[in-house]
Amino acid sequence: MPSTIKVEIKRQASPEAAAVTEKFEIPYRPGMNITSLLGEIALNPVDVTGKSTTPITYDSNCLEEICGSCAMLINGKARMACSALVDKLEQPITLAPLSKFPVVRDLAVDRSVLFENLKKVKAWVPIDGTYDLGAGPRQFPQVQEQRYPLSNCISCCCCMEVCPQFNDVTNFVGAATIAQAKLFNIDPSGAVLAEDRLRALAGDGGVQECSFAQNCVQACPKELPLTEAISDMGRDVFVQQVKDLFTR
Repeated sequence: MPSTIKVEIKRQASPEAAAVTEKFEIPYRPGMNITSLLGEIALNPVDVTGKSTTPITYDSNCLEEICGSCAMLINGKARMACSALVDKLEQPITLAPLSKFPVVRDLAVDRSVLFENLKKVKAWVPIDGTYDLGAGPRQFPQVQEQRYPLSNCISCCCCMEVCPQFNDVTNFVGAATIAQAKLFNIDPSGAVLAEDRLRALAGDGGVQECSFAQNCVQACPKELPLTEAISDMGRDVFVQQVKDLFTR
């Protein structure tokens, strides 16, 4: 077993600052993940040359692959820091922020584009909260089985990071947004906005931008059925467009 862990981290003090790479050697402990590795650096922020530096800025919350906040590039792959085990990674371990989102500082990025996209397609159940609605409608077990995998999305944005179509040219909303639109379209309460979601996905950056590279399926830490959701929504978008054509 190695006595130390070698890690190289791409850092950026602010959105306007130039990016630099800092190298560290951390004492080895079995069972470490990337989050604990970053914690060790925070306890003693000194690089390999002995120069004092600052702790690494990164997002983290649940530490159990539920919150989705600790996504970053680990050895060049979009992964969750909490579930990436040091023992299974080649050294030197390289850490960098997700490349398709604005850097806030170091490994922390601004992923608000995902939430703007979710708002664009109205991926929610409309309840105004001003009065008691009572119990929601019951769902058939078959619908529950369809919805449950889609409900596991943790908004990590790994699917968007690896998607060749997610860029400034296409404005593609990404697999996560389309999957959440499907989740709420098949919800008995959310179905009231189904047509609005389909029309939104027919517009700029919608489902037609997907090239079915299927990188998203490989990258998704929760193994969501993303290509199935995109295919289903593509069909529903087309049907909705035909309906709208004949009801003008």
